[in-house]
Amino acid sequence: MDRLIPALIVVGVIVALFALVAWGWTARRRAQTAQFPAPARPVEGMPVRGEPVAGMYVATTLADQPLERVAAHGLGLRTSAFLAIADDGVIIDRDGVDDLLIPVHDISGVSTASGMIGKFVEKDGLIVISWRLGDTAVDTGFRTRAAADRTPTIDHIRQLIGENS
Repeated sequence: MDRLIPALIVVGVIVALFALVAWGWTARRRAQTAQFPAPARPVEGMPVRGEPVAGMYVATTLADQPLERVAAHGLGLRTSAFLAIADDGVIIDRDGVDDLLIPVHDISGVSTASGMIGKFVEKDGLIVISWRLGDTAVDTGFRTRAAADRTPTIDHIRQLIGENS
């Protein structure tokens, strides 16, 4: 009995913390859903250039703010994914959430980074695609499963947008 009450208090505090985190995420997602339009979705059977690259969709953040996650429309959820390049843009086929098409005309550049919210890796280990979602500049991070896929993927995106390597 001497340990039961402190244990119940600890459990209650933990449950309250999880509830606050869930409430905060829901409030952020709701506010951003009104702020950001839904991103484009790829069309079924859209032809792609080359083989899709396996990896991890890290997140979409506000441009140059790698700790400000965009929670709306499932863009803040990290998941396994495949990245493919089509004439219309970059397709990110994400597990468990809607696929994402970053239209070629919205892409402003591609670079590398060592990290974004919740995912930090070796120097230049993430591909970061800078683009516009509605009127807002955002960055989307993708981590290739094989390090050898990173540079060719970046080069293909640069060719797509007409940017020199």
